[in-house]
Amino acid sequence: MRTLPAVEGYLRLRMGPLLRAKESAADLVQSVARGALAALAGFDYRGEGAFRQWLFERARHKLQEHVRHFQQACRDARREVAHDAAPDSVLPAYRTLGTPSQELSSAEAIAAIERAFDQLPEEWQEAVTLHRLAGLSHAQIAAHMQKSEGAVRNLVYRGLSRLAIALDRTTG
Repeated sequence: MRTLPAVEGYLRLRMGPLLRAKESAADLVQSVARGALAALAGFDYRGEGAFRQWLFERARHKLQEHVRHFQQACRDARREVAHDAAPDSVLPAYRTLGTPSQELSSAEAIAAIERAFDQLPEEWQEAVTLHRLAGLSHAQIAAHMQKSEGAVRNLVYRGLSRLAIALDRTTG
């Protein structure tokens, strides 16, 4: 499925550093894909955009389940220190977050993107990943976030601007 690299990038960014240290984004993608295949019979296909929105919504729910699981007291990921190196498979999805002048080609670049992304406010993270990685329109994101299209455009613009500045500092 050609959408899976973007789903992996979305999940990895939205996982945050604590869950990234405990869980593999590739495993989450597999779980999302398995669940999507099982639920496909009940899905009413209305085009690529609607499918992507449905798939990324499933990914968001799967991520929430895993966050809750690892935040339970006996498994609280915040008590552990570990690091899961990002797979190169997320690089194509992450390239959509930078500018053409920011050439991304290594694990260092992936780590820099993730560090910069983790510093964004939650709303900016959601808007940027849904727009750039999920490929949703501003209208679709606005409906999901219960905001106006203009507000969503602003969130995406601010998030991408902040990422560009942070990445220029690390590469320049």
